[in-house]
Amino acid sequence: MAKASQIPHFKATFLHPKYWPFWIGLAFFRLLLLLPYPFLLKIGTGLGWIFSKLSIGKKRAKIVRRNLELCFPQKSESEREAILQKNLYSVGMGIIETGMAWFWSDNRIKKWSTASGIQHIKNHLDGGIILVGVHFLTLELGARIIGLHQPGIGVYRPNDNPVFDWIQYKGRIRSNKALLDRKDLRGMIRALREGNMIWYAPDHDYGRKNAVFVPFFAVPDAATTTGSYYLLKSVPNAHVVPFAPLRNNDGSGYHLSVSEPTAFPVLPDQKQLAIEMNQLVEQEILKGVDQYMWLHRRFKTRPNEDDPSRY
Repeated sequence: MAKASQIPHFKATFLHPKYWPFWIGLAFFRLLLLLPYPFLLKIGTGLGWIFSKLSIGKKRAKIVRRNLELCFPQKSESEREAILQKNLYSVGMGIIETGMAWFWSDNRIKKWSTASGIQHIKNHLDGGIILVGVHFLTLELGARIIGLHQPGIGVYRPNDNPVFDWIQYKGRIRSNKALLDRKDLRGMIRALREGNMIWYAPDHDYGRKNAVFVPFFAVPDAATTTGSYYLLKSVPNAHVVPFAPLRNNDGSGYHLSVSEPTAFPVLPDQKQLAIEMNQLVEQEILKGVDQYMWLHRRFKTRPNEDDPSRY
């Protein structure tokens, strides 16, 4: 778990005038979250539309378009463009969903969500569970929903803004036992050995260090973290359990599906394990392609530093 010295606490300095715009914005945001979910869905979609028209949105759209082109060359350009438009609109809703995850009551979360496959977690806690949290735009809400069914250990990156870091921590701890810095590999191993469930996201490009280059969809050499190997090497009885929290297309809320666990009684080498982890991630992404975080430059790290950028 996070050390006491690392846990963010409220400080009197947070009331300094330089933070007042943040507090005013937060107060407005929390008032907005009191609206019924159907209204929030319209507002979130509207924010996504506005985002798509701004210069930053257009820059991100280029990244989304390129990622889809690299991953799904078999799809037509019109099919990929349709996914792109839905994805950009989901970005706006992702902001609203983060607020829902951090500030909604347990009862309100339960009212607008359903879950299946929770037994895959409850039946395998004895060896520890590596909960593969694929980076959907609904990931904050997904973590809150799954925590209501089975609290675990969250993994996060502390924010540079101390006020936001405190708010973020308070929001994420609501349905988690504790939070760990994403760089705290020893803490993750300790939590697994104690029979806990840790949230783990191996699907982004975290750079060249501690990475191997293996296939991800149609890209043959995507930089993929070797952290999965070290976790399973240290806790060989741990089960890998992917899950997908998705927004229902009919506006009825969310459904969280937990996939069957994958065990590795014979641990493959780093490269083969990374291949298999990417395959698990792909299966989850395909459940809701338009809700995945394609805005991330997933293929920015090349096998050779002098290779041309894919972007």
